[in-house]
Amino acid sequence: MNTQMLGIALIILGVIAFAYQGITYTTQEEVLEVGSLKATVEKEKTIPLPPIVGAAALAGGIVLLARGRKS
Repeated sequence: MNTQMLGIALIILGVIAFAYQGITYTTQEEVLEVGSLKATVEKEKTIPLPPIVGAAALAGGIVLLARGRKS
């Protein structure tokens, strides 16, 4: 993978990180088990992405693109 493609990928990931501010996913947890009867509940969990992550990816992508064009 050359530096220009990596730079573009980092810029895209940086923009996405700024737009979403986190990753949300759903898990199923068992809350009750009585014999063969089982009860589950779905819980949403979020992994927050600080804005610095998006800024770092964006800046890194710009640097890689600029560096790739000089060569």
